[in-house]
Amino acid sequence: MTQGPSSQPRLGLMPALATATRAVVVTLVVCGLVYPMLVTAVAQLLFPSRAQGSLVTDRRGVIVGSELIGQSFVSPAYFQPRPSAGGYDGLKSGASNLGPTSQGLRDRLEADVARLRAENPGAPDEIPVDLVTASGSGLDPHLSPAAARWQAPRVAQARGIALSRLLSTLDAETRAPLLGFIGGARVNVLELNLALDRQFGRPAPRAEVRPQAPP
Repeated sequence: MTQGPSSQPRLGLMPALATATRAVVVTLVVCGLVYPMLVTAVAQLLFPSRAQGSLVTDRRGVIVGSELIGQSFVSPAYFQPRPSAGGYDGLKSGASNLGPTSQGLRDRLEADVARLRAENPGAPDEIPVDLVTASGSGLDPHLSPAAARWQAPRVAQARGIALSRLLSTLDAETRAPLLGFIGGARVNVLELNLALDRQFGRPAPRAEVRPQAPP
């Protein structure tokens, strides 16, 4: 004889709520507390510098930035990074979202080209593209070797050193593609400028690398 619907077992509401609550609490503790704390502890143990933000200090031990985040250099005695749509601010990371037909983008490019030519009279005519285009994050700390070499005559003149000596430092700071084939050769602008200070001394006080708050 078949059983009617009324004879089927039913789960009470309270036991179901209790089971769901326990699942939420366990998931929250494991995924929201235990796992992040474990990952943080392992990172601090195995990669302490990376875990602290890859901070960079000058020869005085002062934190001047991070090797992962670009920053502005206005002195002619330092290499300049590529433009940033967010002012190198980690809280404003992102691109300008201006398309190739945007008049605003065209005006900005023309202004940057004019500024670069005025500031670098001894540079070649063709400006490397990464000196006038911002990265997708606006925080790229690297330049191509070509973009750094393009600025080299201005930096050498501002520091009063031979161009060949400056290029030797630039070559020493150039990093090969990751694993030899991923990406392209690159130069970290902050580390290159600090290398110039170590080798040739700091320029006038107004041109020093200014400390930057940790990201």
